[in-house]
Amino acid sequence: MAGQTDPHISLFSPQEVEFMAEDELVQIVPNMNMEPLNFISGDFGRFVPQIPIEVPLWLAVALKRRGKCTFRPPGWLSVDNLTQILEAERESQSTFQALPFSYVEIARLLFDHARDDIPDMYMVRSLVEDIRDVRLHKLETNLGSFQGTSAVKISNVSAMEVNLVRPFVRRALEAFYKHDKPEADADRDTRSSRQPREANNEPRRPLRQR
Repeated sequence: MAGQTDPHISLFSPQEVEFMAEDELVQIVPNMNMEPLNFISGDFGRFVPQIPIEVPLWLAVALKRRGKCTFRPPGWLSVDNLTQILEAERESQSTFQALPFSYVEIARLLFDHARDDIPDMYMVRSLVEDIRDVRLHKLETNLGSFQGTSAVKISNVSAMEVNLVRPFVRRALEAFYKHDKPEADADRDTRSSRQPREANNEPRRPLRQR
């Protein structure tokens, strides 16, 4: 799709979409004692060694970089689960499997910062890439049969996928609106011309002579 090669066509850049995904909660296993951390977005902790806890992805990455924790990969990020999702995606050309809204961004950040915590990391990464490619192909195919309407609803589409198709859908809806508007105006004019005009029985005023 065009949005894959031209970042200016999408509403958000890939970096912005990834930034928003960093607020997703993930599970880590601390290896240190630390009091709760207080942020504008909330309080997280207390951190106790070997006791799993949920924190935002950006905080988990910061702690991982300092050697303060290990990641517990989410359940959906496993070879068995991703294999089943990929097979289901290939079987149906009209539906999308349920995945986290930011599954691409979450997976990318874990691959970059926690590859040693992900079992079969290379196989998992290959499956995520295959799922992404299959879903993008289905999006392109489904949008090829796009028809004029006031809204478009596609279930289980991820943040990255929404960001790619939003510009096309918006332009298509605008085009359909502009195409239908002249006909609507013409219909209104036709209806108004058919309505009988009320007779004006008031006497005419004489023209003013100069």
